[in-house]
Amino acid sequence: MSGPLLQVEGLTKVFGGLTAVRDVDFSVAEGEIVGLIGPNGAGKTTLFNMLAGSSVPTRGRVRFAGEDCTGEPAHAMARRGVTRTFQITSLFPALTAYENVLAGTYRTTRRGWVDALFGARAQAEEEAAAAQRARDVLGFAGLAERAGELADALSYGEQRKLEIAIALAASPRLLLLDEPAAGLNPDEGQRLIALIRQIRERGTTVLLVEHHMRVVMGVCDRLIVIDHGEKIAEGPPVAVANDPEVIRVYLGRETAHA
Repeated sequence: MSGPLLQVEGLTKVFGGLTAVRDVDFSVAEGEIVGLIGPNGAGKTTLFNMLAGSSVPTRGRVRFAGEDCTGEPAHAMARRGVTRTFQITSLFPALTAYENVLAGTYRTTRRGWVDALFGARAQAEEEAAAAQRARDVLGFAGLAERAGELADALSYGEQRKLEIAIALAASPRLLLLDEPAAGLNPDEGQRLIALIRQIRERGTTVLLVEHHMRVVMGVCDRLIVIDHGEKIAEGPPVAVANDPEVIRVYLGRETAHA
């Protein structure tokens, strides 16, 4: 592959008479950690939804690994190598942590019903590989000792890590994290920064939406700022933090309440 891993061109989403995202352009190189920031209602989650396949753009293009994937559904994007988390944890509370992560491995399963019905060797091998993958990801996320616990019994911080583990279970090339630090205390936020860095070290590119500026400044290589659905700034964190327009619309309000 030549060029960026993710390329977004003129992405726009219109709901009735409201334009939630307007003509947004940016790219993400393989191996980067990029932060997408902006005030509440800026259009960040709408943009994420279009990238992850849960919302179809009104116009514009999304290219992943050099291929046009605009408007493809979430399962197709997962097979391409794009998975995501959500602002609110979306776990199966009555399943164990292991079972939740195991379910995440099937986002990219390609075996058909014939294999499942007749118990073909390929199906058995895939099941064994999925089980091993689930155990490996739980260990990586620091949840190995909690594998047999119900998701509902985990602490909030552990549930956030479990959701990241579920997204990683599909072996993504690009991980989309939607406000992963929401509700975390400062110590948990620091552990999250370390986990995101480790995810990149294992070969996964990360694009995250986040309001916690300490997390954003501590982990991102580059920031993209959205306001009223439009990109207003892009660059290294320090440069963006000192951009007068960014300070006016976003960072100034955040630091005022820090």
